[in-house]
Amino acid sequence: MDESILRRGVAEFAGAFTLIFIGGGAGIVSGHDIVAVALANGLAIGIMVSNLGHISGGHFNPAITLGFLATRRITPVLAVAYWISQLLGAVVAALTLRFLFHMPALLGAVPSINQGTGFGNGRGFVLEMIMTGFLVWAVWATAVDPRGAFKSIAGLAIGLTISIDVLAGGPMTGAAMNPARAFGPMLAANHWSGWWIYWLAPAAGALIAALVYEYLYLRPTQPTVVGAPGSGVAEPRPGDTATS
Repeated sequence: MDESILRRGVAEFAGAFTLIFIGGGAGIVSGHDIVAVALANGLAIGIMVSNLGHISGGHFNPAITLGFLATRRITPVLAVAYWISQLLGAVVAALTLRFLFHMPALLGAVPSINQGTGFGNGRGFVLEMIMTGFLVWAVWATAVDPRGAFKSIAGLAIGLTISIDVLAGGPMTGAAMNPARAFGPMLAANHWSGWWIYWLAPAAGALIAALVYEYLYLRPTQPTVVGAPGSGVAEPRPGDTATS
């Protein structure tokens, strides 16, 4: 594997591992305390974007990587490497939580639709799609758009977006907004209820937000990306080097 892709992949593994270990762990030890979970998830992503955004872009989320691929900001080869790294990081983190806390405590890290409130799968899908849209919009507005907020605070803005999403949607769906965030704990707990929601809804939300922002605000002012020969990644434009 190309060394540059390997280095980026390791960064994506580390970021996804941190999100699931800290965010999922907070759900276990706090007894689903919504404020604790919101802060844990937001701080985990905000810190890791700040730490690793300059290496891999700090996606840590297959849906965000899909948005970058759809807007031709990364190559398909790099996107696949990111997806593998993100899912592997999520699985290793979830298995570590299972080792530390055992079952059934691990279920506290598994996102699920709160059927007890009459909030069914359809509404859960829409909510996860909207929350992911907020997240990806924040990524494009602060980390991708060169006219956006200072890159040094992109991690803060992205992390806080995750926190407010969890505060609003956590009690209803777990506010995963990330297929890896759902896949790792579901695999470790062998609990697959509503699994398709946590893959399709974030993908739809990410594509809508990324494409709308890209073609409404960025493409009129930026040239088409041309792949850098031998780099394994699309040639960066200003603002391409961070996300969540």
